Amino acid sequence: MRKGAHRDEAEHRQVQYLSSAAVRGRLGEVLDGQGYHLDHAELVDLQHRPGAGATGVFRVHVTEDESEELFVALTAEAVPEDSVLAAGEDGDATWSAWFHPHDPLLTGLALASDPATVAALWGRGGTLVDLQTISYRPLRRAVLRAVVTGVPGSSDASGDHDASGTLDISSASGRRTVFLKVMRAGLATRLHHRHTLLAAAGVPVPVVLGPPVADVLALEQGEGEVLANAIMANGARQVEPADVVGILDRMPADLLELPRRDAWSDRTPDYGHAAATALPDQARRIRSLVDHLQRQLTVTDRGPVVPTHGDFYEANLLVKQNRISCVLDIDGAGPGHRVDDLACFLGHLAVLPAVDRRYVHVDEALRRFHGYFKTGVDPAALACRSAAVALSLVAGARDSGRGDWQRSARQRLDIAESLLDL
Repeated sequence: MRKGAHRDEAEHRQVQYLSSAAVRGRLGEVLDGQGYHLDHAELVDLQHRPGAGATGVFRVHVTEDESEELFVALTAEAVPEDSVLAAGEDGDATWSAWFHPHDPLLTGLALASDPATVAALWGRGGTLVDLQTISYRPLRRAVLRAVVTGVPGSSDASGDHDASGTLDISSASGRRTVFLKVMRAGLATRLHHRHTLLAAAGVPVPVVLGPPVADVLALEQGEGEVLANAIMANGARQVEPADVVGILDRMPADLLELPRRDAWSDRTPDYGHAAATALPDQARRIRSLVDHLQRQLTVTDRGPVVPTHGDFYEANLLVKQNRISCVLDIDGAGPGHRVDDLACFLGHLAVLPAVDRRYVHVDEALRRFHGYFKTGVDPAALACRSAAVALSLVAGARDSGRGDWQRSARQRLDIAESLLDL
């Protein structure tokens, strides 16, 4: 068996193990070693990173002197031994564990999760009234939202993302919302540099609240509502595709000096493997799609290297008065190809009905944005790269917390195939 195939099979078994009843014994041993007795365990997040391994986060109810709820992570990825608990071998892997928020590669997560520290560092004299985790990818990154009231001279629009990705807007005088991005060592400094470059070029990005602290970068909430709201409401028909592309036109040439990061389409085989792991009954179909995409990616014109956003889609764009008012998540900004930013937008847009059934205007929006986007790039390249982005989102359906995630994953796969006909 070739090396890659052996790796794929091993990671498939890791995913199965984390989802199985057998993992309870592993968790029990870890907790026993720390003086706890395991009463109940629930898998709340499962991340599979092709080529690295699988990680599961569990909500556990334990008893010591009294009942307590904790979050414990198990990973098959390579992590520093001195920052985790050895958890033995099983499911074709050597496992390591940690108690949340003490992620071994996100050393600032514990700091960003502590209300007293957050208030002292970023409260600006106000009172911290809410601190919530918005997203967490174990060993990769996390985003927390802190809400502070009683800030002198502060007034902002703050809101909550619901399961559909929409944003509920409210405002109150003296209320301030700060987002804390927790990153791997050194990456927060690079992100701070990107914010400085883009802001100087007139790209609307969130205001940074000083340099990073312990690899945590604090950002003011951007102005506006997520573009997803407008797409759900009416297909974002008041938002001009030219305005969306205009944001990319403003990306500064200085980005070309930064390290280049792979586009989603560059890792099509890996995302195909992740999709097949999530949907093993569709593995043959997925392999066929990957083979077709690889051929198309080779023969279509990607265009010149230009400054790019790197993760350009509706959840990372805010809108105010029908104009793009803020650009979020610029971690991947750097040299790349315009067609990949546009494909990222279309691929994410196309799968929205699989995320939430209330996205009933997506077909109309897809036709309108695609019709404009294809005038500036090779249409065939745009089609296959949009399909590759949609394929990259198939495995993510498993992490949605929905009981019917397999249906959503299959729907995303259907959409990926359909995008080839754009």
